[in-house]
Amino acid sequence: MSGPIRLGWAMAPDRRLRREVAWQLVRELIGQPGIRISNRCPRCGADHGPLEVEGAAVTASVSYAAAWAVVALAPAAAGTVGVDAEPEVDPRRDRTGLTGVLGARPATTRDWVRVEAALKADRRGLRVEPGLVRVTGTDSTDGTGDETGAPWRARVPGRTRAIFGWDLDGPPGVLVSAALADLEPADS
Repeated sequence: MSGPIRLGWAMAPDRRLRREVAWQLVRELIGQPGIRISNRCPRCGADHGPLEVEGAAVTASVSYAAAWAVVALAPAAAGTVGVDAEPEVDPRRDRTGLTGVLGARPATTRDWVRVEAALKADRRGLRVEPGLVRVTGTDSTDGTGDETGAPWRARVPGRTRAIFGWDLDGPPGVLVSAALADLEPADS
């Protein structure tokens, strides 16, 4: 756990069942009956939007990496949580590289998971150009960062305040970052 964020993961080797695995993990981490989970896209209504949990005072986010489902939870009062996970080694990604995914600057897989976690916390996801997100403070390795305890911050276009983030220990061979955005409405 980093700051108010709780992280969990479970094997989800069958891509057709990975959402069920992730949602079961959310239920187990929350540990109370009667919650409802959905992920309707606010733009098109399909099941690929931000995770919504009804019946519990939490915010949740899900990511999938290789055969893993990764879930981050935080108290709803903390804002909105976002998590991203990527395999440390991915032959296809490693063959093509990450050149251009974060604009003109060079990018590592860790850079990408930080940016995507921040965009998920922002709740607009990839509707915001990832190359415009600026992550700073990544030199802190003791996990204490600033007064929030976050070792890194992301500046996302359309937000006046930073999104705070942590690099977390996750499943073996998987890089995980999670971020918290306060409840400030973002311009879209």
